[in-house]
Amino acid sequence: MEIKPIKTEKDYNSAIERLEVIFDAKPGTIEGDELEVLGILIEKYEQEHFPIDMPDPVEAIKFRMEQMGYSQNDLAEIIGLKSRASEILNKKRKLSLAMIRSIHDKLNIPTEVLVQAY
Repeated sequence: MEIKPIKTEKDYNSAIERLEVIFDAKPGTIEGDELEVLGILIEKYEQEHFPIDMPDPVEAIKFRMEQMGYSQNDLAEIIGLKSRASEILNKKRKLSLAMIRSIHDKLNIPTEVLVQAY
């Protein structure tokens, strides 16, 4: 087991190849330990080199509504008025703190996504 920091794309590709070889290693074995450490190193490299931005708040709401089979009327029940739901979905009205709390509670969208500027 030769573990070293992942500093280059070549190191990253080698780590991915090794991960694929030992992917089914059993926990508590030498390869299982290697798999765990390699996974941490790969995750760190990916976070630094391939960051994923948080989604737009309105797009997150639309996505979650689609996942849950919700309509604009369902959103209106969560935030108050149907016209307000339409304005939110069309980005003509900003989310209020009360709306953010309600959407977070009912749709389980993280508040850090909902409070972003858009």
